[in-house]
Amino acid sequence: MNWNPRTFLGGLPEATAKELIGLSVQRQFAPGRVVLREGDRDTHLELILSGFVKVTTSVDGFETLLGIRAPGELVGEVGALTGAPRNATVTACGRVDAGVLNRAEFEAFLRRHPGAAALVTTSLADQLRWANRRRTDFAVYPAHVRLARLLVEIAELCGRPAPGGGVEIGVPLSQPELATMIAIAQATVQKAIQELRRRGLLSTGYRRLTILDPAGMRTLAELDPGTP
Repeated sequence: MNWNPRTFLGGLPEATAKELIGLSVQRQFAPGRVVLREGDRDTHLELILSGFVKVTTSVDGFETLLGIRAPGELVGEVGALTGAPRNATVTACGRVDAGVLNRAEFEAFLRRHPGAAALVTTSLADQLRWANRRRTDFAVYPAHVRLARLLVEIAELCGRPAPGGGVEIGVPLSQPELATMIAIAQATVQKAIQELRRRGLLSTGYRRLTILDPAGMRTLAELDPGTP
């Protein structure tokens, strides 16, 4: 399989990626099934082989969407390597095929392949940068531009071609989930969606988003802060 080069498996040499997959015990998750649960103290990690998962955390009883992980990515590596309780819940979006790796096997693999260990560090740094970028967006961009920036990133990760040259987001996302990812109220995200629709950039259905004009959405996402 050709992994996205931005993912963990995509950054490994092909033979090394195959070795890691061969070490895992493969299993499937039905749509909506919890892959890892926040607070659990188990020490395995999951290698996402197909499908997408959502990463969420509970803050004061409210679920907050932290991100989406694609085929080729690791989830649960922090808990596996540190032994700390899980800091987020991972849930299947559609059917997911994953490979389970226990801590000892993964640590031995990293010792054999120092380049893979560096990729784990890079992946964690990328997740931190992603979170920091969302906080920066909150400070300097209006809501519809923040939403455009988020949708462009998600489309690059899990978009699929749609009729007319558009891109359909391959993961079902609700308005409350979008609101938590860009730190705005649900009423504000509704207005942001309406603005993107008005500009002919976005089409929506029940938990379905399609970018109608990918170039136009990217142009909006790349605006200087404060530009309307």
